Amino acid sequence: MAIVATIMNTVTGCPVQKMTFGRMPKPWASFTLTSGERVTAERIDVGKPAPGKFVAPVDVWVTLKPVG
Repeated sequence: MAIVATIMNTVTGCPVQKMTFGRMPKPWASFTLTSGERVTAERIDVGKPAPGKFVAPVDVWVTLKPVG
């Protein structure tokens, strides 16, 4: 079963994009965003599923390089 995770920016706390993983990502996993930037996961948060659901929300926190 694929894991759909929300990629979150650690600086702003805003979501960056949704991404599908084949299995649960590790906190040191590196991957490429749709913008082409290579990032490393710093923290993985697994929330509680909504009532009546079995899919838990997954947030992967990354730090993006500053634009400039």
